[in-house]
Amino acid sequence: MRILVTGGAGFIGSRVAAAYREAGHYVAVLDDLSTGRPERLPSGCRFFRGDLVEADLSALLAEERIEAVSHHAAHVNVRASVRDPLGDARVNVLGTLRLLEACRGRGVTRVIFASTGGAIYGEPRGPSSSEDEPTEPVSPYGIAKLAAENYLRFYRAEHGFETVVLRYANVYGPGQDGAGEAGVVAIFAQAMLAGQAPVIHGDGLQSRDFVFVEDCVRANVVALSGPSGLWNVGTGVETTVSDLYHRIAAALDFSGAPRHDGPAPGEQRRSVLDGEKIRRDLGLPLYTPLDEGLARTIAWFRRRSATAVENGETGSMGGVR
Repeated sequence: MRILVTGGAGFIGSRVAAAYREAGHYVAVLDDLSTGRPERLPSGCRFFRGDLVEADLSALLAEERIEAVSHHAAHVNVRASVRDPLGDARVNVLGTLRLLEACRGRGVTRVIFASTGGAIYGEPRGPSSSEDEPTEPVSPYGIAKLAAENYLRFYRAEHGFETVVLRYANVYGPGQDGAGEAGVVAIFAQAMLAGQAPVIHGDGLQSRDFVFVEDCVRANVVALSGPSGLWNVGTGVETTVSDLYHRIAAALDFSGAPRHDGPAPGEQRRSVLDGEKIRRDLGLPLYTPLDEGLARTIAWFRRRSATAVENGETGSMGGVR
């Protein structure tokens, strides 16, 4: 199959593109490199630098004879969406709509959409949020993702699209860039390796569902040939930010205390997903336990830090946000 991965130079998108290539598919990548990095691009992919709102998407689909799209390009920062709702909507709503229109015009009807489970439900009503829970996002980012999902529903009903919506929990793993993508695991690990005390927004008792990036990749691979539908990709395990801090500190032998500041605007108190439906429907294996995923992630950051020191790149680990 000939696949376009938007956001394919990003943390998740690049791994999805690599998995498609390993499965024998032809992969083209579109990324504006605002947060994506060229060095993440897997070998064998054809790269196009462009903005979803400005690029000639129809010509790209035609030139590359695309048959399916995995749509990961997005602004993913909740706090930034609160500061700039128009900028968030430009990419996450208008950009998505332009992509869908280009797909319709070129007869590309298979679309996999990377949505958010962490921001789309609002506060969970029970232990975790399942796919049939009401969607009550409290940030422009979550609102924009929900709007994109509704557009996908329209294109499926009106134009016969085959659509897969994957609502990710809080994704982490090797290669994440906390400086650009606001991943708390990456932010904490980078700070501690630099001997700095990370900042915890609020009291640290806010909780999240941390899902390992390779679990998201597997979901994208099976979704490529599976039925249309909407699925959470999350572990159902709730972890507080404070607990996460102490786990990472213990793994890195970091004895410093975190710094605290005020709660971040637009962020909810709890977020945890029921991820069992996708395992039942599509046969995904058990999710990676948090301790295992953190061990693999921290090992990657250790190697990256050691390489930076060897090369004299003292500023390469980025800032803490």
